[in-house]
Amino acid sequence: MSAAARVTAHAKLNLSLRVGAPGPDGFHDIATAFIRVALGDDVVVRLQPAGRTVDCRGIDVGPAVHNLALRAADAYAAATGWPAGVSIEIDKHVPVGGGLGGGSADAGAVLRALDALAPRPVGDRVLLGIAARVGSDVPYLTTEHPLAWATGRGERLDALNPLGVRQVALVCPAFAVATAEAYAWLDADRAEAGWHATPMLDKVPDRWSDFPAQPRNDLEPPVSRRHPEIAQSIAELRTAGARIAGMSGSGSTVFGVFDEAPDAATLARAGLRAVVFTHTLANIDPVQLLD
Repeated sequence: MSAAARVTAHAKLNLSLRVGAPGPDGFHDIATAFIRVALGDDVVVRLQPAGRTVDCRGIDVGPAVHNLALRAADAYAAATGWPAGVSIEIDKHVPVGGGLGGGSADAGAVLRALDALAPRPVGDRVLLGIAARVGSDVPYLTTEHPLAWATGRGERLDALNPLGVRQVALVCPAFAVATAEAYAWLDADRAEAGWHATPMLDKVPDRWSDFPAQPRNDLEPPVSRRHPEIAQSIAELRTAGARIAGMSGSGSTVFGVFDEAPDAATLARAGLRAVVFTHTLANIDPVQLLD
């Protein structure tokens, strides 16, 4: 039996995001189209006799006690009674606090790795239940679905047929946006406007050509009002030729989807800086067991 596994924790984009009213517990129901991109963290999970540790390299993600990957390992052990110990090594490439699901992707990668290493795997259904207890984006990022429609708090998932691979430019501002703040801003703006909840029906087009140029993300207006750079970057991506441009999740990252690989000089002339180039995925790599 293998004692270690490697997984690429791919980032996600929200191609659309509808947000309902907060429930009694303060959490919001959502309806969103998730898609994975090639940009990801390299995650290695190793079994050890005792204890659970995490080592992150590349980007400061704060204290280990708050690390979602470690919390995922704790949740798996609590649910299954296994393993006795595990070490997690993460080479970070996905920006933190950018709405790309970097921490959640690491958690999903750990859950996939542990179930691949387990002497008695729990399987997808139970694994997604464990993932839902770790975080809202974690269930999707535990699956091997390149594209999915998610509702509830993100735990109810419908896999969709993958769209064709497209090039993506990510504009990563120097500032991060805390998810809790973004939702609080949305609630405050809605209260001021006298907003009333409406059904969150939506549809994911079957073809890139049917997507709106600026997809609906209910969090984008309140975040942009506090950070005008968001709306400016979206407009600049469209000027540079993006078929689709919008904010991912609660921000601060803005994405542009291009039919052809965008030219860095063109983006620079449009005023865009700190751009990361990647592409959407047609499939997700399986867990790699290590000797």
